Amino acid sequence: MSTVTLYHNPRCSTSRHALELLKARGIEPVVIEYLKNPPTADELRRIAAATGQPLRALIRTKQPEYLEQGLDNPALTDDELLAAMVATPVLINRPIVVTEKGARLGRPLQAIEQVL
Repeated sequence: MSTVTLYHNPRCSTSRHALELLKARGIEPVVIEYLKNPPTADELRRIAAATGQPLRALIRTKQPEYLEQGLDNPALTDDELLAAMVATPVLINRPIVVTEKGARLGRPLQAIEQVL
């Protein structure tokens, strides 16, 4: 298999389970701890496109920053959402697995299987 990238937060149990799932399948992913090394707006745009979901699907709506920054406003543009995600990476939902077959948010964890 070609490169598998995992956007990972080691403090998140779902993200840790995604890493375990990949390793159990013999896959050593490129692990990006996105809180330390946040993706750029362009990278997030490409990831969202690869999931086939709207950009909003990659935002953690349960984070206090989501409401604090007014991100619940449906009139916000993708550029505005991307700027918030880059400035406040904790807003990025996780885990995200990216392969040559596409990208999936690992919620539910089984969704990752679709791109392996």
